[in-house]
Amino acid sequence: MSPRTLLAVDGNSLLHRSFHAAARSGFHAADGRPMWAVRGLLSQLVAAVDRCCADAVVVGFDDPSASLRRDRWPSYKAHREDKPATLERQLETAVEVLRDLGVVVAVPPGLEADDVLASAAAYARSVGARAVVATSDRDSFALVDDNTRMLRILNGGVEASPMLDPHRLAMVTGVRPEQYLDLAALRGDPSDNLPGVPGIGPKTAARILAAFGTARAAFDDAAGAGDRCRAALGRHVTGLLSRPGSREVWETNRTVMTMVRDAPLGLDLLRGVGCLPLRESAVRRAYTLVDLHVPSAVRGLTGVEPPAPRPVDVSAAWQPPRQRTMRFPPLPRPRTPEPAWVQDTLF
Repeated sequence: MSPRTLLAVDGNSLLHRSFHAAARSGFHAADGRPMWAVRGLLSQLVAAVDRCCADAVVVGFDDPSASLRRDRWPSYKAHREDKPATLERQLETAVEVLRDLGVVVAVPPGLEADDVLASAAAYARSVGARAVVATSDRDSFALVDDNTRMLRILNGGVEASPMLDPHRLAMVTGVRPEQYLDLAALRGDPSDNLPGVPGIGPKTAARILAAFGTARAAFDDAAGAGDRCRAALGRHVTGLLSRPGSREVWETNRTVMTMVRDAPLGLDLLRGVGCLPLRESAVRRAYTLVDLHVPSAVRGLTGVEPPAPRPVDVSAAWQPPRQRTMRFPPLPRPRTPEPAWVQDTLF
């Protein structure tokens, strides 16, 4: 019997993408609440469950009121503008709708959705299950291993997104999954206001890791005689690694980017908490609220095949109509002229 699959969804990532992608629709619920981003999230949830044949689901969100990382590093994400009020409202609504749907939603105090994905991957391994993390955030590349795959949500939705395992991730990034955190720390992440080691971009970072295995080994060699570094990477890169402050930048980024793997999730797969199927009535209520195709949601989240539509427009007494007289009678076939008449006409 194959192990069960736990799907961990980055709620913030998917909802943000839906907020911008579907903003022109301006979809609102019947009660007037803006719901286009929530609608997109629910649509992708069903598609992701179907794509990875999930047996259990958890959706993670950032804590909107506190951040342990910002408390420790005030510059972390300090450049970001405040979220639009409609996005803030839909983030709150998404948590309500998902919980009413019966999905386990995790919002760990002071943590982020990334930490939920990392903790879900660790939890899945502890109970003998596999994990699939669904997100557009490349930070989760570091979670891919022999037991965890990543559904990297790109433009085109779940169906058009790649499922990454260790082999495919190495083809995409040029490094093994266990090396990705080092690559990210060397490169930096402008979206989180984390500058990288000056002069080192993703290609150079991949070269360093290919030569040394870890960034720590490269920094250690550069800080000493540097012979191996110069032979493998050249004098210029060796100088970048040995420059004052470079190692500190890498160490800080690595600490900030390291995800928490023991955040409280509220899952208990052994007792069925977080497992599919969901209640059909809850699925119908949630997907009717956002005007999505209810039979598909019921099939994907409950495992129940919806009944076929009743043939309300078909009557057992129906008979095909009788042959009617044509409205316009056919034109008469043209008369073949006699040869003598043709000669008289032409000559």
